[in-house]
Amino acid sequence: MGAVTSASLTAPASELASRALDVDQANLALGHETFEAEGAKFVRNRAFPRIYDANHITRVTASTPHEIDRLLARVEIEYEGIGHREFGVDFRTPPTFTARLALEGYQRRDSLVMLLEGDLIGEATEHEIRPLETNEDWQAYAELHALDWRENAERTKRPEEDASVPEQMRATHQAKQPPVQYWLAYAEGRPVAYFNSWGGIGGVGQVEDLFTHPNFRHRGLATALIRHCVGDCRRKGAGPVVIVADPTDTPKQIYAAMGFRPVAIYSHYLKKVVSPGHG
Repeated sequence: MGAVTSASLTAPASELASRALDVDQANLALGHETFEAEGAKFVRNRAFPRIYDANHITRVTASTPHEIDRLLARVEIEYEGIGHREFGVDFRTPPTFTARLALEGYQRRDSLVMLLEGDLIGEATEHEIRPLETNEDWQAYAELHALDWRENAERTKRPEEDASVPEQMRATHQAKQPPVQYWLAYAEGRPVAYFNSWGGIGGVGQVEDLFTHPNFRHRGLATALIRHCVGDCRRKGAGPVVIVADPTDTPKQIYAAMGFRPVAIYSHYLKKVVSPGHG
């Protein structure tokens, strides 16, 4: 059997994958400056120079050597003083551009884009779930997020980064609300898990950023949060709901068991650069 390529996708499947990718890319851009130039969409936030999601380029259409040269030159101008360059790539990106990134020494990391079209499968244990509203709520989230960050760094063997990065990430997340809504799940009278929901765009919503304190796992908190947040998206007008998973980690199997199916890969191409204040 021949290899399956993007060209062999049926039109409805490729359209649905495009809608899912569009929602995820719009979510990443929330709270940041965005503009289009040289055949790409730029996302930038100079207040958070170390945060990749706050400073990246996506929706690239540049395909000829001349167009690609112009885009890469513009990127150097727009991200001067920022210590990385990151491009988002999917099946719609010209292969000539993706190949150029490989030539330029960019490192690839994939995200698995999954979509729920119908009802969730299975039942969820009842847990207390509250929206993040107060400074105290965000402080509780920050403490859980810092734990999530350390756990992920250990799992992926990520080199130690500036201690300010988790707090900068927390600040960028808070800047998305609204329209994104963050939620805390409680056990034994305290917040021990979080997740978020967004009504999305074009009738497609998104749920994202799931974490449970390791001492409170296997109690149904994650599935309760997923069910709650999918319901929130649907109440806000979404039909299909997107979730993005790390293909190297286990939560993707939980999502699949609940009815999410894989529809696309979104690849992050990253290169560190030497800029003032960044080594």
